[in-house]
Amino acid sequence: MKVAIRIFVLFLLIFTVSCGTGKKASNKENRKSTAGKHSPTPGTYTDKVARYIELYAPMAQEEMELYKIPASITLAQGILESGAGEGELTRRANNHFGIKCHGWTGGKVYHDDDRSQECFRKYKDPKYSFRDHSLFLAERKRYAALFDLELADYKGWARGLRAAGYATDRRYPEKLISIIERYQLYLYDGDTPAREVVVYTESVTSGNSVARAYTVQQGDTLYSIAKRHNLTVEQLQKINKLKGTNIGIGQTLLVTP
Repeated sequence: MKVAIRIFVLFLLIFTVSCGTGKKASNKENRKSTAGKHSPTPGTYTDKVARYIELYAPMAQEEMELYKIPASITLAQGILESGAGEGELTRRANNHFGIKCHGWTGGKVYHDDDRSQECFRKYKDPKYSFRDHSLFLAERKRYAALFDLELADYKGWARGLRAAGYATDRRYPEKLISIIERYQLYLYDGDTPAREVVVYTESVTSGNSVARAYTVQQGDTLYSIAKRHNLTVEQLQKINKLKGTNIGIGQTLLVTP
């Protein structure tokens, strides 16, 4: 009898421990499943550049209003210089434009660039990096000619930056222009607030082919979206496998035929 009781107690202990372990694993899995749901931006992107644009377009437009630098240029430079916000210098120092110390009295970090461990400016918040970028251009005589250009002349600005010595890369203007046109950043150079500007993403559809996508905004209809992208409503429906014309704000539609 005693042996039977001992076997029963032993079985009970094993069962209890087993259940406890399972509960812990379940909690851990729950934590993993909820991690990342509180994204810093309302959109979900397959393209890190699109995420960067939504985060920093309002800052770029604010700087454009104050300093007359095209928002498209500021965004394109930020995307290029910071690796769309994922570069080491940006992560360590909130430095989105690769601006070096040059008499800077604020925070500093050292980072390999043209030479080993060069001094770069460090900011507490990205907004200070955007403001310093504006001041860097506005307060130096060599960039003065750029401010005679129209805000809509992003190509002139891109080429002028290279001519004034902002970058040594000969292809710097072409890189900026390519980013601006690929993501239609010139739309931010107008009076429309950033939150109302078309938001594009990119998603890989098959193999190496890339399709452009559009996020539905307030007031959009299937007809207006189709017309904007030189499509018919029928084409847009077919691309997105839509049976009707009902769409919702925040919905992503492929707009590449």
